[in-house]
Amino acid sequence: MKSSKELLRRAKQIRFLLLDVDGVLTDGLIYLDSDGREIKAFHIHDGHGLYLLQKTGIQVGWVSGRSSRIVDSRAKELEITEVHQGVHEKLHVYLNLLKKYKLQDQQMAYMGDDLIDIPILERAGLAIAVANAVEAVKTKAHMMTRHPGGEGAVREIADFLISVQKRGGCG
Repeated sequence: MKSSKELLRRAKQIRFLLLDVDGVLTDGLIYLDSDGREIKAFHIHDGHGLYLLQKTGIQVGWVSGRSSRIVDSRAKELEITEVHQGVHEKLHVYLNLLKKYKLQDQQMAYMGDDLIDIPILERAGLAIAVANAVEAVKTKAHMMTRHPGGEGAVREIADFLISVQKRGGCG
């Protein structure tokens, strides 16, 4: 983990927050009903945090190794247009977003929980692990949330970024 001053410096530069979905926006469990249909739960606080974050001018995107219509539906509700599903090489999405939005690594934050997220965590200006991330992810993170994925971790980061951006500096 980085020092508080270093985290503030990194957070002040963020212009885009890219999130893994399963295990970050959700609790990482796969719920199936009796007909085999998938069910996901999203925390309302996370959604409102993303709404507030977008109002401050920080772009938000989602990238997932899995594909689900539920994710598309939730993203549409939150007016998140950068939704990339069924992606097994997430770094390609990250690099394309840098190019599309004319950003540098230090302007990107990424939040993940599992091994597939490590290539982005190693590049992002602010690498974030949820509290219940696998140990290998935690070792790559600049910061770790207090909350587990799907239980307000995204809101925690949204509030942090908004606070730093509004403060206008590193303290």
